[in-house]
Amino acid sequence: MEMTGAQILMETLLEQGTDVIFGYPGGTVLDLYEQIYQNEGRIRHVLPSHEQGGIHAADGYARATGKTGVVLATSGPGATNLVTGIATAYLDSIPLVIITGNVPTDLIGQDNFQEVDVFSLTYGIVKHSYRVARVEELADDIREAYALAGSGRPGPVLIDIPKDVQQKKTKFTPRPPVELWPVSSEYTADEIKQAMKLMEKSKRPVIYCGGGVITAGADKEVMELSKRLDAPICYSLMGLDAVAASFPASLGMSGMHGRYASTKAIAECDLLIAVGARFSDRAVGNKQKYAEKANIIHIDIDPAEIDKNVTVDLPLIGDAKDILGKFLEAVKGSKKPDWQAAIAEMRAFEASHETQYNGGLTPFQIIDMVSEKMPKDTPIVTDVGQHQMWVAQRYPFEQQRTFLTSGGLGTMGFGMGASNGACIGTGKRTVLFTGDGSFAMNFAELGTAVTEGLPVIVIVMNNRVLGMVRQLQDFFSSAHYSQTTTHRKTDFVAFAKAMGAEGYLAETPEEFAQAMDQACQANGPVVIECTIDENDFVYPMVPTNKSIDEIILQGGR
Repeated sequence: MEMTGAQILMETLLEQGTDVIFGYPGGTVLDLYEQIYQNEGRIRHVLPSHEQGGIHAADGYARATGKTGVVLATSGPGATNLVTGIATAYLDSIPLVIITGNVPTDLIGQDNFQEVDVFSLTYGIVKHSYRVARVEELADDIREAYALAGSGRPGPVLIDIPKDVQQKKTKFTPRPPVELWPVSSEYTADEIKQAMKLMEKSKRPVIYCGGGVITAGADKEVMELSKRLDAPICYSLMGLDAVAASFPASLGMSGMHGRYASTKAIAECDLLIAVGARFSDRAVGNKQKYAEKANIIHIDIDPAEIDKNVTVDLPLIGDAKDILGKFLEAVKGSKKPDWQAAIAEMRAFEASHETQYNGGLTPFQIIDMVSEKMPKDTPIVTDVGQHQMWVAQRYPFEQQRTFLTSGGLGTMGFGMGASNGACIGTGKRTVLFTGDGSFAMNFAELGTAVTEGLPVIVIVMNNRVLGMVRQLQDFFSSAHYSQTTTHRKTDFVAFAKAMGAEGYLAETPEEFAQAMDQACQANGPVVIECTIDENDFVYPMVPTNKSIDEIILQGGR
């Protein structure tokens, strides 16, 4: 059957099981949008307020569902508005297919209206890029993009389609959905035996989970290994919902703003089994002192991560679920009462130094009430800042793919778009924790939630400052709060109502509880503005490039 390139794109997207596209129309994608019009009822299109909101929505959809998110934009500013979202997905290994239009092939390179070389512009933040030169290549390029985005270590893939390629015709032959490419395993039987020896002699083992545990679906293997080794489990920010918080061995997030017991356990262990983690600077601190008493086994699907940030003793490259399965075939393990006693002391110290916050409504009160009211499978999204760390420290995540946050890039403004995408992808009421600074960056996406009728609860922790940067200024810039006290007079409740959402102000726990009750009954989006103290900081805090020996507890400097 002969079809235009635009028709082929639509049929191939449907062939791959795509159920929703987040996109914004423009001149170079008119033919693609004609196909969206012609195929209404076969595929859902969601119109964001801004292309950045659209790609964050595709990202949130992918994080919450495990499927590949799809975003569509026109050339020029449409394409450049995607760049922050592409980088966000790239650093957190999120599978996206990004489709951009471009000027006709014979005009590329002539600086025509809304022309930009998005292929080169995004080179360092994608797994791969395609500029489709011939309509005959389009279908296979799309299929390969889907396979590449989801295979191995997932990530974003860009397809740039010139306008003439969308209009030309060629024969189209339907095919079944692509299968993900098999994982290349580079570990050997001898390396598995080496791992067994390290586990057998270990007296103080720790398992450290990164986002790769979630991608691999290896939570059951991690829990079973923890039981056999009598090992606590620590988490990176991206791995925080890898295993249920209620699992007895879970110590929570480690690192710069991690839980004390989690960070201390890594400092004191003699064996660290890191699974699907990349040892980022915020997680590690001083690299020379990180787990300096331990042998380190690093399981990762990407060989580029081995010895990149932390030198390890035994790298095992391959699928985490498969490798952990090999461990479980051989390891017997034993109880370690001395190690468990030490862990218990760490937990007790942590509990005795729990941060106390100020004011009539505190961050932990807000988080606790949300966790009590929402089902365990609720997608919880954050923007970036103090609120993000409070949620990471406090919220009891019980299921995988329920914690959605920008980890690697730390993208303020990520949350509202990602919440929309997660809500659409799962069909579940979704909660966004944000700050007044982050929310203001992309709060126009609240309009998308209203238009789509999405039951998103937006909790704005409003301290009237850019809290995380201000906290750093307090410690490291002699409390010179340069441009972090915003002096904004934004009324978020009035803004919500102007956008067509419901809005409530909460200054006390009682007011917040009432607002949450109303929000849980609403059919569309609700914004709850929560007044919190500007001097509430995130503790504990391990300063950049420092170790737990220099940890700052509440009130310390």
